[in-house]
Amino acid sequence: MNTRTVYVPTPDGTALATDVCLPDGTRALPAVLIRTPYGRVAHRAELRGWAANGFAALAQDVRGRHDSPGQWHPFRGHETADGTATVAWVRAQAWSNGEVVAVGASYAAYCALVTALAAPGTAPDTAPGTAHDAAGDAARAAGPGADSGDLHRDGVPDAVIAAVPALGLAETAREPAGPERLWARAGWWAAHGDRRDSDPDALARVLADDPRLLEHLPVTRLAARLAEGLGRELPSWPRLWTAGERGRLVALGSAARLPLLAVGGTRDPFADDTVALWRRWGGPSRLLLGPWGHRLTADPAAPARARVNLGALYVRWARAALSGRLAPTRHGVIALGDSGRWHSTQGEAITPGATPPDRPEADHRWPFDTPTGLRLLHGAEFSADPDRPVRSDDLVVPDDDGRADRCLLLSPPLPRPLDLAGAAVARINVTADTPSADWAVRLTALDPSGRADPLAFGIVRRTGPPGEAADITVPLGTLGRRLPAGTRLRAEIAGHHFPAHARNPHTGQDPVTATRLIPSRRTVNARGSALHLPVVARRRYVEPAPEICR
Repeated sequence: MNTRTVYVPTPDGTALATDVCLPDGTRALPAVLIRTPYGRVAHRAELRGWAANGFAALAQDVRGRHDSPGQWHPFRGHETADGTATVAWVRAQAWSNGEVVAVGASYAAYCALVTALAAPGTAPDTAPGTAHDAAGDAARAAGPGADSGDLHRDGVPDAVIAAVPALGLAETAREPAGPERLWARAGWWAAHGDRRDSDPDALARVLADDPRLLEHLPVTRLAARLAEGLGRELPSWPRLWTAGERGRLVALGSAARLPLLAVGGTRDPFADDTVALWRRWGGPSRLLLGPWGHRLTADPAAPARARVNLGALYVRWARAALSGRLAPTRHGVIALGDSGRWHSTQGEAITPGATPPDRPEADHRWPFDTPTGLRLLHGAEFSADPDRPVRSDDLVVPDDDGRADRCLLLSPPLPRPLDLAGAAVARINVTADTPSADWAVRLTALDPSGRADPLAFGIVRRTGPPGEAADITVPLGTLGRRLPAGTRLRAEIAGHHFPAHARNPHTGQDPVTATRLIPSRRTVNARGSALHLPVVARRRYVEPAPEICR
């Protein structure tokens, strides 16, 4: 086994630093390609693992990061052209058998997907109005007489593994219903934005010196305050909040025919995007959704009983995908929390061009303010004050002192264990006295001792005439959990979820440009409001690897 660094040319002549790890021997090999902004060196152990299993393994620094020259513009312009050029380069090597699997996590998953979804004359990662013909550039780089269709086919991988995928600027910046993901974006931009290398602890250090940093208004100028602590400018920060189009990769994936393995965690902020990508994918698609956050099994807090050897699973799936052994269906597995059990999602045959049905498990309704549902404790009327927002980093609920800042509900103890697997929603009838209001719903599991464990969360933004009652649906994400007997469910409905999400100013102004904040009086009407949970009615426990690879 040997590893060497090469520089792979791209259509405009920029050469990208790439580590190539090959097993011993001379036979032609299938290849695995990882394109990452987080440093190719961090993947060297992973490359050796792939090589030990008979793959040529490559990790590449994307343009403008670490040892690759050029300018990096996240989620824009260059990733498709650079990705297809690299895949074509791999196929031209003497050690390649022509088969390529694109692999990546987070932003690297985005790189894998835009390469897989490239088509002649299009670039999935190009903003409207700045069309960039990746295949055409590759043909021009190859010289006169080159066939752009052949080069396009050479530049598209045969299969994709996309883990905790960051699907674009808009998807990472905001929730589907509008609220801005302030904490996560500030942390990512402080660590990686507008620099060649990474500093994962950058935001934590700045907050230690300036604890109220994220309260700075307007949000678009937060970069100036961050720059003081970081010692560098963040000129790309304002553009993050102007990205309006979302869902482009999911839509393009519906026309794909190559196999997809989508890997995510029920505690990952991009879990819904992972599920949407899998659900809409046009080729054979598999979903692995564990009880993990964004770091998957690398997180020390990951439940031991739910640990999966992802490296071995990836190898097994890649072999099945490249050999054509995957059934033309859409199915997968969801972990039931830390129970060690995995629930099989229902497989279905793929019909080209058809939108797959959304098939949650049995929908169990928990109505508000009823003995068998969720009992109202306090806060049917409350004040959402952006100067004193309900915090996302604190599960402690204050005592009712006559100044409720949230609506609080509690269920009776569960009489028996309850398995949850699928999409959860809250449907609430509400009123706000301001023209714009965010509605955040946080669901917490309380064990018999009272220990609180986050279960689900969702937030939506509504604009409308002040004082007008409205029926609102708040998606709470995809759940995978086994709740033991005696567990109580606590639901909180609030107007803020700070600092995870930017504060709604309630004035009707854009929260990222607003400088004035006002309180908002809220009312939750129990009649017609309910929590809907995906209860597993027919248990289908499986082992994840065989289910994913069939």
